[in-house]
Amino acid sequence: MNDATFNSGVLITGAAGFIGSALLRVLADDGVGQVTALDLRDVPPAQQRAGIDYEQGDIRDPALKEIFARVRPRTVVHLASVVAVGGDERRDYEIDVLGTRNVLESCLAAGVQHLIVTSSGAAYGYHADNPVPLRETDPLRGNEDFPYARNKREVEDMLARWRSEHPQLQQTIFRPCTVLGPTTNNQITALFERPVVTGLSGTATPFSLIADSDVVAALAQAVRTGKPGIYNLAGDGTLSLREIAQLNGKPFIPIPPAIMRGALRLLNALGLTKLTAENVKFIQYRPVLDNTRLKSEFGYTPELDARVVFERYRDQRPDLPA
Repeated sequence: MNDATFNSGVLITGAAGFIGSALLRVLADDGVGQVTALDLRDVPPAQQRAGIDYEQGDIRDPALKEIFARVRPRTVVHLASVVAVGGDERRDYEIDVLGTRNVLESCLAAGVQHLIVTSSGAAYGYHADNPVPLRETDPLRGNEDFPYARNKREVEDMLARWRSEHPQLQQTIFRPCTVLGPTTNNQITALFERPVVTGLSGTATPFSLIADSDVVAALAQAVRTGKPGIYNLAGDGTLSLREIAQLNGKPFIPIPPAIMRGALRLLNALGLTKLTAENVKFIQYRPVLDNTRLKSEFGYTPELDARVVFERYRDQRPDLPA
């Protein structure tokens, strides 16, 4: 039976992750129908929430179509993706690009009506001539020498083709900036927490920031309303890396970009870091995202601005010394 009117409920990919697990908590009692949590990781019974169906599966696996066909969700929230920079390039491509294609094909086969995807501000790319701020209508250029940004751009190109070829599958695309919460621990927070925060001379390195709670709230609103569109996901304002260091009580040392590239080239050759010289642009040309469309068209205003987002992270993080 392929009639989409018989589809109901929500399926979340990457449901055991940072944002997915928080979204589950919100949707479990939200009246959106049956909620299905799909993740590569198995969730032990003791950690499972009542009222949620748990499925273990890989978004790259052709068997994903069987899960979608059995669950028949009305809405799919696609969160499963690569979040760390500097991993296995082939694996990252398979997860982000081929995995998303498999999710799209599974949605189409199962008659899913609404797909919500978390893309990334990295899809715009890290470029010296990026507009400030970047709007949703600005071109997605990624970076050919930065696989994370390249993959995000390719995913968005694919989503655009599907919007044209399969309009019956409505899409809501969020492009988050740096997502920060009290438990966030990744390559970006590592920059903030070093004894000495090193930045680049000649650039302020402005960080657009969004609270994890605002990301979850926007996703939940998209599930409830079914509103399609493409929206930057960022709080108001920015913080420079120097300001972040000051707020965190750390000294800040700017380093010329050429010296930073040389240092990363050496450390990478010695096997001491996965980062390469090309990753310098990740700090040098931070995308600053405009959130006007998120507020005016989608109808969501982030509760926390950039400074409050960082202070919340700093003050509530459990593993930092007082």
